[in-house]
Amino acid sequence: MRFVVIHGAASSAWHWHALTAELTQRGHEVIAPDLPCEDPAAGLGQYVDAVVSAVPEGEPVTVVAHSLGAFTGVLVCERLAVRELVLVAAMVPVPGERISEWWKNTEYESAEGDVFFHDLPAELAAEARSHLREQSRGPMNDPCDFKGWPDRTRVVIARDDRLFPAEFLRRVTRERLGVVPDEMPGAHFPMLGHPTALADYLES
Repeated sequence: MRFVVIHGAASSAWHWHALTAELTQRGHEVIAPDLPCEDPAAGLGQYVDAVVSAVPEGEPVTVVAHSLGAFTGVLVCERLAVRELVLVAAMVPVPGERISEWWKNTEYESAEGDVFFHDLPAELAAEARSHLREQSRGPMNDPCDFKGWPDRTRVVIARDDRLFPAEFLRRVTRERLGVVPDEMPGAHFPMLGHPTALADYLES
């Protein structure tokens, strides 16, 4: 199976490395492009281009989008042959929505403290922080103009997520997709804290 994994804001392909290793060990192909998040001139269209250009011709892909990457992921699905879209701890958009509008539209309440890596061992958390990048405002006001969700779309949330608490994402997913999300252990980066569990979920 071929997976295309899309990172969220301020992060990178490195943040998928544990899941990439797990899936590769199981015989799957994983494509993990870096989005141009540090480039203030790069909008949502350039993010989508970065993903699409990284995928060679061949079999349909499973798109796995994390957090802010959901805005890129749903648009990627309109340009590639897609087997499935999986949203992980994700900002679920509605057609035409801008990232800058999502927070107010979903009635999000900001969180404090370590909202990314609080569940990881100290050494891994420090390394994960070292791979964070500057997130530009480039894509924030671009409308996410997609026609609809792929026929096969799944959402999984992490029960200990402090950035997007489980109760919040359950409501957002239900209101915007009309489905009850699946749940797994971990915080906002379950691909680092629980790569085996996430790989099992993706294979299921």
